[in-house]
Amino acid sequence: MTTLLQIANETASAQGAEALTKIASKMGFRLLIDVAAVFCLIRIIYYPIYKHRDLFFTYFIFNLIIFLVSFLLNKVDLSMGAAFGLFAVFSMLRYRTEDISIKDMTYLFLVIAIGLVSAVTKIKDAEDSYEYIFLAGINAIILLITYLLESSVLMKKETVKVIIYENIELVKADKKEELLADIKQRTGLNVHRFSIQKFDFLKDAAQIKIYYHE
Repeated sequence: MTTLLQIANETASAQGAEALTKIASKMGFRLLIDVAAVFCLIRIIYYPIYKHRDLFFTYFIFNLIIFLVSFLLNKVDLSMGAAFGLFAVFSMLRYRTEDISIKDMTYLFLVIAIGLVSAVTKIKDAEDSYEYIFLAGINAIILLITYLLESSVLMKKETVKVIIYENIELVKADKKEELLADIKQRTGLNVHRFSIQKFDFLKDAAQIKIYYHE
């Protein structure tokens, strides 16, 4: 009886170790694909355009947390209450986004989406190698579309700036063309449209948002 129990324990231990090794292997390959995709997105696409190093930590940590949590929920049997409780904890974390632009928030959504896709994407009855290739292809498509939209390949890239304009006499409805020509001359930019944000009659100036193609 003791021998049978020992054999059963050894068999269970071996099966458990094999299962853990298989899960760790799967997580390792998926994590590698995920990190590579996020690195390309942030370092190769995002940074050369916006030059914001301060958000690197946020992007990578958000991606890593989403990947690990999603992979855990997908592989480990958790109760529905525990799963909702775990996401409730994350929902209580609030980032103050007053100084984060819409583009920065979009990239934050992208890194979260890549982490989620990398953790849970599956192909039914497919080998692991095909699954990884499929996953890498999905991330590559996301990166390609992001790059094309950020570049001037599909459309001219429009840049926005806010300027303080002091020639208040031209800031009138019937002098739009003159105002546009004056802004072009002063800034040296190919401004094609503008919008008046607010007036400051104490300083005889106006805050104008200008739009131009680089």
